[in-house]
Amino acid sequence: MEIRFHGHSCFELSEGDARLLVDPFLRPNNPSAAASAEDVNPTHIAISHGHVDHMADAVGVATRTGAECVAIVEIANWLEEQGVEKVHDPNLGGTIELEWGWVKLVPAWHTSTIAGSEEAPYSPTPGIVTGTPAGLVISIGGVTVYHAGDTCLFGDMKLIAERNPIDVALLPIGGHYTMDRHDAAVAAELVGAATVIPMHYDTFPPIATDSDAFKSEVEAKTSSRVVLLEPGEAHSV
Repeated sequence: MEIRFHGHSCFELSEGDARLLVDPFLRPNNPSAAASAEDVNPTHIAISHGHVDHMADAVGVATRTGAECVAIVEIANWLEEQGVEKVHDPNLGGTIELEWGWVKLVPAWHTSTIAGSEEAPYSPTPGIVTGTPAGLVISIGGVTVYHAGDTCLFGDMKLIAERNPIDVALLPIGGHYTMDRHDAAVAAELVGAATVIPMHYDTFPPIATDSDAFKSEVEAKTSSRVVLLEPGEAHSV
């Protein structure tokens, strides 16, 4: 199974004919991305929450490609209102079975607002508050991936991994809007994945951090291997 990093928190997980795009945020919306929304052709899309830096390109990619979308029920309904035809609408704890595996929604501690204007993309005044955000546990190609979404550190990460042992953990490390690299190192201990790939860092100045220091700390304290990917790079599991 191949994991391609598109920058920020956007990944593409591929196995055979299945291509799952997670949190679509691509060029030119994503200043760190190597690929544009026209360059990707997913069969499926999964969305952790409504913030623009996680779904700016969801509607465009889904309507162009016909990709099936998985998102928490409020966002799923919003996607349908925007013309997306193939939508799955679980809530936290729900699992969607697909021909290549499954996607399960798990908790994340954050906020979630669909942008209502370019000037105030995170404001609930012009936008739409969409309830709780989610993390995503994904089984594809016999590999279990935990995309933590945007979150702070919380103890139930250990329970999430106990219920579904994690092979690859995608963890935010940038701080300010999510946990920082120090808390993310603790999260890596709780999850216990063989491979950890950091995300949600260095895209914008408030989330700049030292990814090499994160790698050193995690590998010194755990048996996990940290893989640092530049936008456009891929890692095979």
